[in-house]
Amino acid sequence: MKLLKHLATAAAVSSLVLGANVAQADSKEPIVIPTHNWTSQITMAYVIGGIFESIGDNVSYVPADSQAVYESIRNGDVTIGHEVWQSTFGKSFNNALDAGGIIDVGTHASATQEEWWYPAYVGDLCPGLPSWEALNECSDLFATAGSGGQGRYLDGPMDWHGQETLDRIEALDMDFTAKFAGSSGALWAELESAAKDNRAVVVFNWSPNFTDAGDGGSFVEFPAYSDGCKKSDGGDGMCGSPPAGWLKKAAYYQMPAKWPTAYKIYNNISFTKGDIGNMASLVDVDGMSHEAAATKWLADNEATWKSWL
Repeated sequence: MKLLKHLATAAAVSSLVLGANVAQADSKEPIVIPTHNWTSQITMAYVIGGIFESIGDNVSYVPADSQAVYESIRNGDVTIGHEVWQSTFGKSFNNALDAGGIIDVGTHASATQEEWWYPAYVGDLCPGLPSWEALNECSDLFATAGSGGQGRYLDGPMDWHGQETLDRIEALDMDFTAKFAGSSGALWAELESAAKDNRAVVVFNWSPNFTDAGDGGSFVEFPAYSDGCKKSDGGDGMCGSPPAGWLKKAAYYQMPAKWPTAYKIYNNISFTKGDIGNMASLVDVDGMSHEAAATKWLADNEATWKSWL
C-alpha cells in the first residue's frame, strides 16, 4: 500500500507540474545520469543519455555508489536512477521515497531475478541442484585455495548486498564462505576460467543478462522469499530473493519542472528483458565499449525509442 501511495502521489505531482509548464523548454543544465558497476546499467545510461541528447538536452555522467545514489537523487546531485533492482536496491530506494525528494517513475517491462547461479555443466557435478540443500551437500566441490575447506560463493561487489549474503549463509548454517568480486566483469572472468577446467563454481547472477542466452545455467532454489524475511527487515534471513522482482526508474522530484520534455520521455521508457540482455551482450560477449554498445543499440532499435519521444 505504501508503494501504491508513492506512485499515486508522484503521478499527481508530475501531472500538475507538466500541466503548468506545457510551453516550458527544458533547462540547459545537464541531466546527471549515474553509472554503477555492472554492464547493462552503464550501457543503459548512455542509451538514455543519447535519447535525451536527441531532443537537444545536455547530459553528464557520474560514477555513483549503487546504494547511496538514491540519497544523491533526493538531493538533486543526480537526476535519475534508471535500473533499480528490487532485491538488491529496493530497500535503499524505498527509504529515499519515504524521506521525500525522489519520484518513482514506473517499472520497466522486464521482471527480474537475482540469485546464486551456476553454469549448466555444474548440475552434472552436483546431483540434486538447484536445491540449496543439495548445493550445501556438495560444498567441497566448490572449495578453493583460500576458502578454508568450505565451498566458495563468489558474490558481486560488497556494496550490492554484502551483509545480506553473509546473513543468509549464517542463517541457513551453510558450509560456504563468500568472496566479493570487485566488479561484474570479475564474475564473468571466474565463470570463463571455471568452464575451461570443468570446475564447479557458483556466483551471483541476475536476469535479464547476457547469460540468459548461450549454454545457460540455473539459479539456486532457496527457501521462498516473503516480505520481511531478510534479517535487515526483521526476519530470520532464511530465504532467497524474490523470484520475479521489479525493475524501476527513479528521478529527482524537480525533474518534471526543470526538464519537462525529458521527464515525459523518461516516463515512457520501458526496456524489455531482450533489450537489457542485448545491451549486456554487446559488451560482455562482443567486447564493445559501453558507449559503442549504446550507439549500436540506438541505431538498431530506432523505432522503439522514437516511439517514446
